[in-house]
Amino acid sequence: MEHKLFDEEMCVINLGLPSFFESVKDQGAACLHVDWRPPAGGDLRLIEILDRLRELG
Repeated sequence: MEHKLFDEEMCVINLGLPSFFESVKDQGAACLHVDWRPPAGGDLRLIEILDRLRELG
């Protein structure tokens, strides 16, 4: 079985790390940068509180 994954142009979707996006873009690859950050800055206690509030809504 022959895989054709690399026979087609790829588009990279980058989540969060601008330096990775820049290096992909500098190589001429199609790419999209999404400025994503974990909810509540990654604070697990605040995430739990937000989850509970979401359940109530």
